[in-house]
Amino acid sequence: METDRLTTLRAEYGELEQRLADPALHADPNEARRVGRRYAELGPLVKTAMELDAARADLAAATELAAEDPSFATEVDTLATMVPKLEERLAELLAPRDPSDGKDVILEIKAGEGGEESALFAGDLLRMYLRYAERHGWLAEVIDSEETDLGGYKDISVAIKTKGIPEGGIGVWARLKFEGGVHRVQRVPVTESQGRIHTSAAGVLVLPEAEEVDVTVDPNDLRIDVYRSSGPGGQSVNTTDSAVRITHLPTGIVVSCQNEKSQLQNKEQAMRILRARLLAVAQEEADAAASDARRSQVRTVDRSERIRTYNFPQNRITDHRIGFTAYNLDQVLDGDLDAVLDALSEADRAARLAGEDLARH
Repeated sequence: METDRLTTLRAEYGELEQRLADPALHADPNEARRVGRRYAELGPLVKTAMELDAARADLAAATELAAEDPSFATEVDTLATMVPKLEERLAELLAPRDPSDGKDVILEIKAGEGGEESALFAGDLLRMYLRYAERHGWLAEVIDSEETDLGGYKDISVAIKTKGIPEGGIGVWARLKFEGGVHRVQRVPVTESQGRIHTSAAGVLVLPEAEEVDVTVDPNDLRIDVYRSSGPGGQSVNTTDSAVRITHLPTGIVVSCQNEKSQLQNKEQAMRILRARLLAVAQEEADAAASDARRSQVRTVDRSERIRTYNFPQNRITDHRIGFTAYNLDQVLDGDLDAVLDALSEADRAARLAGEDLARH
């Protein structure tokens, strides 16, 4: 199983180890973090390869000794069972993986059909993700938001990141990348006086956060407009033109940010979102070139195009992509998302081994 690819990756691991030991690298925190992430990502693979090498060598030695001393037969049997398991584990680690798995994310939630009820549901989804992040010791930062009068959200963008280098190269994107799409809710809205169950939806878009080394943005390609921030109902919440809208002219992508007090801070936050969206566009184009069958995350917030349904009367959550159903909706909304995300990760792993990609289907 010592393939050319494995040899190359082991060599890369050794080079990264040397770079991390060089004090000069840490003068650039962004580059040090990038190198550290890649080193952590390759760690499990290199460790498994070394364990396999050792197990094979031990098996060969035990087999030779058992020919002269039958007492070694038990050790031969144990090692003969261990080697195939390590080979299988190594094959999984060598399978194509998402290059963004170690990245942090920018998560956007948008209210859709359903008016105020949809905005309130968007708020429920936000709290779900914030509590999930808290359970995993991640850091969450609201970049921009547009609230409604009843405390819901028309639109909100949140940056979620790991503290330090993600273990094994498994970052926030590796867990939350499956959340992109339309989420549908079935419940009696707080605005409903006759107790009827309504269906509404909110859209979630998850983007791997792009570092400056990932995406180059030409300042000449940007149109930057400033305006006054507004709050629920459209009232002005700022007497200065601190809100920023950036238009990326080549792609037509428009990003706005008004949460920060200064124009400079809003511009920096808007650029974070813009870089993430440009990286997503580049990855989509690469995916399309590799396979015309792949599709991007759902962008239209339509009740019929849903990935998941949250049914309050039955306390049920259903993920339609993999047929996952559980009756612990209250716990899920409190951040207990691991069961459904584990099921999605396992389906994604199987799809990758089959040459597909669940996160982009």
